[in-house]
Amino acid sequence: MATDYVLFIHGVSIRNDKYADELFERLRKSASDRQRNLKKIALYWGDVNEELENKLLGQLRVSPYWKDVWFKEFREKQIIPFAGDAALYISRHVGAKVVNRMKTQAIANGLHQAQTDDRLHIVSHSWGTVILFDILFASRWDEDKAPGKDDVMAIRDSIFGVAGKNSDRRQGIPIASIHTLGSPVAIFSLTNINPGKDSTDSPSSHDITPNLQKFLECLQELRRGKKLPWRNYLHPGDPIAYPLQKLMIDLVDGNTKYLDIQDIPTHNAGWLEIPLAQTLLPLLSGGDAHGSYWRNNKVTQEIINVVQQETPTSGLVS
Repeated sequence: MATDYVLFIHGVSIRNDKYADELFERLRKSASDRQRNLKKIALYWGDVNEELENKLLGQLRVSPYWKDVWFKEFREKQIIPFAGDAALYISRHVGAKVVNRMKTQAIANGLHQAQTDDRLHIVSHSWGTVILFDILFASRWDEDKAPGKDDVMAIRDSIFGVAGKNSDRRQGIPIASIHTLGSPVAIFSLTNINPGKDSTDSPSSHDITPNLQKFLECLQELRRGKKLPWRNYLHPGDPIAYPLQKLMIDLVDGNTKYLDIQDIPTHNAGWLEIPLAQTLLPLLSGGDAHGSYWRNNKVTQEIINVVQQETPTSGLVS
C-alpha cells in the first residue's frame, strides 16, 4: 500500500518532539477510510540553539531595566526565540548542526526509501518554513567548504525535483502539497531579491528563487501540468504570519502555471479590528495566536481535504 508521508517542521519555542502529535492524530482519524497509509515525520531541532538563547536571556534579566519593559513574556517566549533561531541558524556553525539533525531524523523515518507511488506533504510552522526552503533551495549550501553541505545534499537527493550531490532532479519522493502555518517567508523574501541587470552586486547566497523555480518546473512535468497545492494559514492576531499568495506568484510563478496557492485565515478578525485590541494583543495573548495552528479545526480539515484530493503520481524515478 502506498504511503503519504506528512513531514512536520516546527517554529520557535518548541523544545520537545511531541509538537505535531495532536494534529497528526486528527489527520489520521479523518483519513481513516483512505486506501493509503499516513506516516508522520516530525523534524525536531529546537534544543540545538537552546543553550545560547538561555544565555542571552540570562544576560538581559540581570539588567535593572528588564523588569520595566513592556510585553516581557511576549519578548521572552516569542521575539527572542524567533530572532535567536534566525540568527543562529544563518550562522555556519549552528546551521550545520540543525541540518545534520534534520537529515538524521528524515533517514530514520525512511524518507530516502520512498517507493514509486509514495508522496510527501509538508506542514511547516513559522521559522521552520524558512529553514526548510533554505535547505532545499538556497545557493549558499553549494559552496565546496560550506559546513553541513553533505547533509544538505543528502536531504535534497531525497526530494524529487531538487538537485543534490548527484545533480539528478528526477529521483526521490515528490512533494504533493505544502501547508505553511504562521509563516514569516514574506519577511525573509527580502533576501531573495536579485540585483537589477545594471547592478554590480552579486546575487544573495540566501536567494531561493532560481532553485525553487527549477523545482516547480520539474515537479509539474511529473504531475502532468497539475498545479502544486499550497495552503498558507494565518491567524489575524499572529504577528509572525503574513499572506503569501501574491508574493510567491511574483517571485516564482508569474504566469500562475505551477502553484495553486491560497491564503487561509484561521479566525475571523472580530474584536481584533478594534485599534486598542490590536495594540494590546501581544500582551493579552502571550503569543498564543502564533501557536494556535496545531489545534485549529480549520487547519486540520483543509490539510486532509488537500491530501484526499491528490491522486497518486506515477513516473517517479527511485
